[in-house]
Amino acid sequence: QVQLVESGGGLVRTGGSLTLSCAASENIFRIPFMGWYRQAPGQQREMVASLSRGSDTDYADFVEGRFTIYRDLLKNILHLEMNRLKPGDTGLYYCNADQFGTGNLLPWGQGTQVTVSS
Repeated sequence: QVQLVESGGGLVRTGGSLTLSCAASENIFRIPFMGWYRQAPGQQREMVASLSRGSDTDYADFVEGRFTIYRDLLKNILHLEMNRLKPGDTGLYYCNADQFGTGNLLPWGQGTQVTVSS
């Protein structure tokens, strides 16, 4: 199965930007579903954005047009560009995939921490 490694998190001020990266060990072109998730302290993990094999995207309501999910197919990297960050965006961000279209996600990785200061 494909291995995914997240990176790109950091500490930014309110209104700042970050671009997260999820490097895949295999070609991601045919993966039916890939997504970014986040988990804030004391909260359940929630989906942030998703991207289908056909390039259809879906975003959580709280994104409000601030984030963009996209793929680099040459490098097999899934990105999440985040702009106008808010303190409420603070959390551990994970990427994941339904590699075979079964509805099952891969085991969760380590994630990358995003902290937005007020």
